[in-house]
Amino acid sequence: MYKSCDWFSGITRQVNALFANKEPWQVASITAVSLMTTIWIWEQINHDETISSRTKKKFFKLIRMVPAIQRKIDDEIAKVSDSMEKTVRERTAHLEYFTTLPLLGLSNDELLEHIDKYLSLGEYKWKEGRVSGAVYNFNDELCELVSNVYKKTAYTNPLHADIFPGINKMEAEVVRMCAVMFNGDDETVGTMTTGGTESLIMACKAYRDYGREINGIHRPNIVMPRTAHVGFDKAAQYFNIHVNYVDIDPVTTKVNIKRMSKAINKNTVMLIGSAPNFPYGTMDDIQAIAALGLKHNIPVHVDACLGGFLIPFMKRAGYPLPPFDFRVKGVTSISADPHKYGFTPKGCSIVLYSHKKYRHHQYTMTTDWPGGVYGSPTVNGSRAGGSIAACWATMLHFGIDGYVEATKRVIDTTRYIERYLRQIKGIYIFGTPATSVIAIGSRDFDILRLSDALCSIGWNLNTLQFPSGIHICVTMMHTMDGMADQFIKDVTAAVAELMKNPEKPIEGKMALYGQAQTLSDRSLVAEITRCFIDSMYFTPAAIKNTK
Repeated sequence: MYKSCDWFSGITRQVNALFANKEPWQVASITAVSLMTTIWIWEQINHDETISSRTKKKFFKLIRMVPAIQRKIDDEIAKVSDSMEKTVRERTAHLEYFTTLPLLGLSNDELLEHIDKYLSLGEYKWKEGRVSGAVYNFNDELCELVSNVYKKTAYTNPLHADIFPGINKMEAEVVRMCAVMFNGDDETVGTMTTGGTESLIMACKAYRDYGREINGIHRPNIVMPRTAHVGFDKAAQYFNIHVNYVDIDPVTTKVNIKRMSKAINKNTVMLIGSAPNFPYGTMDDIQAIAALGLKHNIPVHVDACLGGFLIPFMKRAGYPLPPFDFRVKGVTSISADPHKYGFTPKGCSIVLYSHKKYRHHQYTMTTDWPGGVYGSPTVNGSRAGGSIAACWATMLHFGIDGYVEATKRVIDTTRYIERYLRQIKGIYIFGTPATSVIAIGSRDFDILRLSDALCSIGWNLNTLQFPSGIHICVTMMHTMDGMADQFIKDVTAAVAELMKNPEKPIEGKMALYGQAQTLSDRSLVAEITRCFIDSMYFTPAAIKNTK
């Protein structure tokens, strides 16, 4: 005790000596500056984003303040924007644009004629299975079913539960059926949403608010693999949540659990695993992630949006998987999309929680509005009752046997394609696909050249970055007779041609995509992306329609 007092006395003597010849205003100023500097350093050290990342962003921001550099960037962006708009103009040049309401309404026959013309604009024959994902099933019987159901329910709205209680019953039944699919218990709850992205947004909102109310976390972050769906990043932008990205194992393409453990801190409100992930179709070690959640008392979300209507049926189809659902202690929520392998129309998704205490934080409540007390379970207020009814009808139409049969066909086809692709010299497969996605890379040539070559003969695949790759998401469309063999044949021929001159650089639109990966200033990539989105809304404003 005496030693402690001596130590403290020594410190105070040194401080007093330091300020002995200072004026009172100097003492106050030095104290204030020292305190603010200490706080600033503490905030920099404890900032969620790394110092190097912030420094890099600040550097590029300062560089762009140089007028000559900014003018050059603006000129290049303008060229890209004009190019994208030109593509849309050329694609639709033969069609009339409606830019004002017609004086007289169009007849049903006229409207249907226009719809047929608009639907013919696409370059890819998706009904023949030449696209990756996008459309997961299509046949006349299913189309007639959902059309009839939607026709009956098109103007219903679950927001008005007293007017459309039957729609609310359908939604509740869809949620319960999905809870059983994922081995939930009587306490498992959930909601329907309009798509996988909204489901992810809702989970992030729920856990942000749960962390704030229960654990007093006001600077929340989520910890997730770099391969986790971009919908989580969108949620983070909306809700001011920081994302701690975790690198994946370069061989397995699964999240590195040790690095995930190190990324967790006192402000972490949510851990994420994919079953499977979108880029490579591999499944993270959900049991290990759930164990981290239990250890740190953090909720764990399993994103099964892509494979959610495959993985519950894979064991019955002869393809068992490691545990991934509510059977795993520590898993507190799951998202799944019926509008993918559940074969319901867009947009339908489900977000499930192990307990209503989590779902309650997903809700938004307004109690003092002059219009009355308002509560909403998801982002939307009014929702399309027709989508809920079509989802409900489709799930009951297929049943367990129907989904098991579909799962077997999809996974059989995926394994078949994967087996033959692995035999093609010049390409390789990322990791081991868990469900229906096969990602392809190359160490011999720019893999985007393969994407371009396949595109030229009618195939539309998904492009990947960091590293470059492409993938095919196998759907029921690819299980049609001869489609898998045609894809293998076309890839084989394209790779053989590319291997004749593997060093040749990529050209055309894929060159732009490849160059985008090399840009250190990612804000430039964001600007290019804005141009692309802008082009989707192109209309020739000068044209006026007065029919």
